[in-house]
Amino acid sequence: MVVMGITGMESLSLSEKAAKMRESLQKSQTITDNVVTILGSFDHRLSALETAMRPTQIRTHAIRKAHENIDKTLKAAEVILAQFDLSRQAESKILRGPHEDLESYLEAIDQLRSNISYFSSNKGFKNSEGVINNANTLLVKAISKLEDEFKQLLASYSKPLEPDRLFECLPNSMRPSSGSPGHNGDSSHKSPSNHHSEQPNGDAETAVFTPPTLIPPRILPLLHDLAQQMVQAGHQQQLQRIYSVQLTPWSCNNKEALLVELKESSVVIRDTRSTVLEESLRKLGVEKLSKDDVQKMQWEVLEAKIGNWIHFMRIAVKLLFAGERKVCDQIFESFDCLSDQCFAEVTASSVTVLLSFGDAIAKSKRSPEKLFVLLDMYEIMRELHSEVWNMIEKSAAGVIQTQIESVFKGKACTEIRESALGLTKRLAQTAQETFGDFEEAVEKDATKTAVLDGTVHPLTSYVINYVKFLFDYQSTLKQLFQEFENGTESDSQLASVTMRIMQALQTNLDGKSKQYKDPALTHLFLMNNIHYMVRSVRRSEAKDLLGDDWVQIHRRIVQQHANQYKRTAWAKCLSVQGLTSSGGGGSVATDGGNSSGVSRALIKDRFKVFNIQFEELHQKQSQWTVPDTELRESLRLAVAEVLLPAYRSFVKRFGPLVENGKNPQKYIRYSAEDLERMLGEFFEGKTLNEPKR
Repeated sequence: MVVMGITGMESLSLSEKAAKMRESLQKSQTITDNVVTILGSFDHRLSALETAMRPTQIRTHAIRKAHENIDKTLKAAEVILAQFDLSRQAESKILRGPHEDLESYLEAIDQLRSNISYFSSNKGFKNSEGVINNANTLLVKAISKLEDEFKQLLASYSKPLEPDRLFECLPNSMRPSSGSPGHNGDSSHKSPSNHHSEQPNGDAETAVFTPPTLIPPRILPLLHDLAQQMVQAGHQQQLQRIYSVQLTPWSCNNKEALLVELKESSVVIRDTRSTVLEESLRKLGVEKLSKDDVQKMQWEVLEAKIGNWIHFMRIAVKLLFAGERKVCDQIFESFDCLSDQCFAEVTASSVTVLLSFGDAIAKSKRSPEKLFVLLDMYEIMRELHSEVWNMIEKSAAGVIQTQIESVFKGKACTEIRESALGLTKRLAQTAQETFGDFEEAVEKDATKTAVLDGTVHPLTSYVINYVKFLFDYQSTLKQLFQEFENGTESDSQLASVTMRIMQALQTNLDGKSKQYKDPALTHLFLMNNIHYMVRSVRRSEAKDLLGDDWVQIHRRIVQQHANQYKRTAWAKCLSVQGLTSSGGGGSVATDGGNSSGVSRALIKDRFKVFNIQFEELHQKQSQWTVPDTELRESLRLAVAEVLLPAYRSFVKRFGPLVENGKNPQKYIRYSAEDLERMLGEFFEGKTLNEPKR
């Protein structure tokens, strides 16, 4: 029962719950329907609201767009106004000029160019054309002022260098002493060998040259900035003219033309770099001399000027021109063609003056004494040519260049390099022709200067000294022979030239020896001169070139002439030996003569003849000269070795015949010792009035 009661209660409870759920569902459905109805009414309302709001939205969007356009316009206006403001600032700076603040002035020009570019790309603006025209006009004025500033800066800091300043840049070994003539631009050049040995070619090539500072380093960047602006403005030609225009007597000989050039260029003479270089060279002592001027000069004067020219060439190329190249490269940095062109134009006049003197020498009348200065000139041109003029060839060959090697670089300097190379070749040609002239002159020398004492002829000493000087130039001569290479080694060419000169000298001496009437003096003369040649060769570098065979052959020639002298000069005196075999039918004297059958009268006559002949030889040959001490003593000894034994033998054998007679001292005047003493006076070159020793 209880279980049934519980089950009934549960059934009742579930029913109630279900009823409640149905009731809730109905209420929920009712609410849902109500919400749907409400929402449906909202949709209609929103749709109506949207329709009502659309015009407002359109107006709002338009307003927003308008605001955006206004902002853009304001910003564009600000940019334009800023450009105008910057333009006014630039104009203000430009009107003040560059002198006070060059950096600010250059910035103003850059800004002006920027403004022109801006308005050129925005030509839609009203008045753009007017703004551009105004800016261009202002830019022209600005560049014109830049030209004036460049001109003024260049003029202010372009001053000729004093010689002392240049000498300080030379290596110590090349600096002239304060008291020397060279210190004042007038160095002497008295001897080719002396000049040549002062500074060997190898030392000159390796010596350190320090180019002078031609323009202060702090000014060069300013000039570079000015030049850069002028090039950008298309004023390259004006810039080139300002820098390198030449208005000096070296480049303009006509006064009227000079005035016209001044007027057209509006550049003061002293403002140009070319004039500064020329004036520096003038202060140093460089002169513009024509071929006629050179021909009229005395040799001593010309020789000194050639010595100076060699010095000037080194200073000009290695100091002045090298310094000018540095200036050009720094001012026209990044404008290589302009730099090369300006440098070529600036140096052209100075180079021409220097080379024209060398050319005048090369084309002047040839003479033997000019050979060594020609070689000196050729040597300096080779030295400079290898360092400077051949820069292009060296570069192509991959050779590391020094600063000097790049001085005359570029196409613009082609003419200068070719002129220098042409002079080098002309000097070589003239030197070689002078060689030939000298050889011919030696062989055909017809000097009538008599060498009465048979000593070394002036021609011999001149030629030998000439040959010695040649060996101071061995490296130069090798280079010169290579200029006209014909497949022969330069060493053998020099040996061949030297041998030909020596042979020409011997040929001439043979001719001169025939002027002597005394055959003994002929042989003495040839002995002296050939001995001098042999001795000089043995003591010089010529021995290595001519060889031992040449020396030995000519030593034998010397000995042959000595023997010929001895036979020719002493044949009569030595014939006293023949007395021992000359018969005679005279009877022996009763006062003690020997029993040989030789008469006393004959013996007296022989002594008398010997005395006369010996005294004549003594008087004559003591006036002759053998200048070499060793050769002189050797020749005396050779005579004594033959004469004295024969004389002693003769006196010993035949002397008693005379001594037992009257006045024996009249016939036997000399003892062997007297003869030996008198032989010691031979070949001393005494005059007739000199007392006997």
